[in-house]
Amino acid sequence: MRWSEGVCVLEGPDLVDAALAAGVEFEAVYVDGDSMGDRELEGLTTRAHDRGVRVFSLGPGVLARVADAQTPQPVLAAVRFSVTAIDSLPTDGLVLVLHDVRDPGNAGTIIRSADAAGVLAVVFTGQSVDPYNPKTLRATAGSVFHLPIAVASLAETLDRFHDAGARSYATVVRGGVSYRDVDFTTPAVVVIGNEAVGLDDESVARCRGMVSIPMHGRGESLNAGVAASIIAFEALHQREDATSAPPPPSL
Repeated sequence: MRWSEGVCVLEGPDLVDAALAAGVEFEAVYVDGDSMGDRELEGLTTRAHDRGVRVFSLGPGVLARVADAQTPQPVLAAVRFSVTAIDSLPTDGLVLVLHDVRDPGNAGTIIRSADAAGVLAVVFTGQSVDPYNPKTLRATAGSVFHLPIAVASLAETLDRFHDAGARSYATVVRGGVSYRDVDFTTPAVVVIGNEAVGLDDESVARCRGMVSIPMHGRGESLNAGVAASIIAFEALHQREDATSAPPPPSL
């Protein structure tokens, strides 16, 4: 239903509130009738009414039966989502590409970190998880509404950014340049691979370079969400350093 109708389901007051704040187009909000006396929920439904959103009160247990989350939520919403075309994505900063990333928690974490670090967009390629499934949406904590999300093939994605002059990097456990030595003040695309096996040789070869995060412990690799977050914030720090004014003379 998500892709055929262009509608996804948001579970919980925080995610619904984030969608309202972001100006997302709502189909409807559904509230557990037994929770209607809750002050926070009343404020949420008032904001929805003010936006012209239809709000329905449901009987006891109805939301618990249809929700994806194990913990019953007092409110759900059906909202319209849009996927940005690859050709419409900005190219003047960092873009993260998730290739065959299957875990919704990792995907949501990457979107959340990308939002916080000022990443331009997140692209899902290969057999990656649906960016709009309920688990992924919950893990984004609302950040999915703050930056462009695209779905495409890896080849199409890299061709688009290479043509625009961006440098692409495959993340590898070993053998790549340190992420601190990559110039993220220029346009760049970083490809994050599958949680279990990383990127296959063909996908690595499609990129113009390789990047690694040096590790000094005994672990073999980093979680995909952690690795993407480290790289995203390194890019943010480099951009901040490049644009900050020099300190005033002390003498």
